[in-house]
Amino acid sequence: MTIRALLIDDDPKLAALLSSYLGAHEVQVSHAPDGPRGLAMVAAGGVDVVVLDVMMPAMDGIEVLRRLRASSAVPVIMLTARGDEADRVVGLELGADDYLAKPAWPRELLARIRAVLRRTAPRAPDQRLVLGDLEVDPGARRARIGARDLGLTALEFDLLRALAERAGRVVGRDDLWEAAGRGDTTVQDRTIDVHMSRLRAKLGDDAREPRRLLTVRGMGYLLVREPG
Repeated sequence: MTIRALLIDDDPKLAALLSSYLGAHEVQVSHAPDGPRGLAMVAAGGVDVVVLDVMMPAMDGIEVLRRLRASSAVPVIMLTARGDEADRVVGLELGADDYLAKPAWPRELLARIRAVLRRTAPRAPDQRLVLGDLEVDPGARRARIGARDLGLTALEFDLLRALAERAGRVVGRDDLWEAAGRGDTTVQDRTIDVHMSRLRAKLGDDAREPRRLLTVRGMGYLLVREPG
């Protein structure tokens, strides 16, 4: 099945190169030369994955990602300057699913696109994980509390699923990142903590006195089986 990718990048030569290579491997590439047009194309629908450059004039990729995540869970792969750790950290904290340093080799980008879509695709029905009124459905990749859908991003869902599968046990940050299927990317503890903070907010937990998602200082995180 053809993958529909949207490249948001102001470099027309790169767009032509990637469109040619990826098009020969069942990836149909649409191109937006700037952030506002890219956001409009995502909003119009029909996009399976976004490849987003960080360095763009007027509206940079970080701002585009911030606006995307306010309304969409579409998988996003960031293109960052080689060695620019700050951009990678910020991108992952804002909800990017992966990153690739420029110059972006088409073959590697193709592999990243396929890997991201494998992680985020609905799977055959798995046993639902039920923790009190919290239900995590791995097959549909959805989580809800009662009738309320949590509206999680792909990474937030994978983190919650990993915790739910280990409910009642403390999971270290590195182990949690690996269990969420992100072991091929290196992040700082702060990046994981940011995602945990957002996940806690979507769970409706009080950050000062959480009852579902607990921080165990110096060790990691614990998802409570039966919140009190």
